[in-house]
Amino acid sequence: MGFSSPMLARVLFLLLVLVFCSSGAEVVTVDVHEAKDLIKSGYAYLDVRTVEEYKKGHVGADKIFNIPYMFITPEGRVKNPQFLEEVSSACNKEDHLIVGCQSGVRSLYATSDLLTAGFKDVSNMGGGYLAWVESGYLVPKPEAENVSLVPKPEAEL
Repeated sequence: MGFSSPMLARVLFLLLVLVFCSSGAEVVTVDVHEAKDLIKSGYAYLDVRTVEEYKKGHVGADKIFNIPYMFITPEGRVKNPQFLEEVSSACNKEDHLIVGCQSGVRSLYATSDLLTAGFKDVSNMGGGYLAWVESGYLVPKPEAENVSLVPKPEAEL
């Protein structure tokens, strides 16, 4: 009997949660509904996906930062060595943050790193951007930036 991809993803996610809970970092994971309420109440949203992922669409929030936790390289995914420094320059350790990614895995790691670095009120958004979209919440669409329209030549008569 095999596992379906969504089921396997959930099992892996739960295993990651168990590992993090046993490592001392107390990561709080909230669902997208609670995350939406927290964002509405003034929490900032930290999107840890790549810039390319972010530009395709992101969570609707007044205070939003895009600081990738990992980069995609020819060798595969590599942790952003400047992640904590970049977050620290954009946010204070006392700021209220919701951390999200595509599905909830990178944000779990990022949240743990932030808590270990002394950030006080950081929560992981379970299910990530995919769960946000699935719930029908606001997703700002990328603007048509740098789009040059080339006029069509008039037909010769």
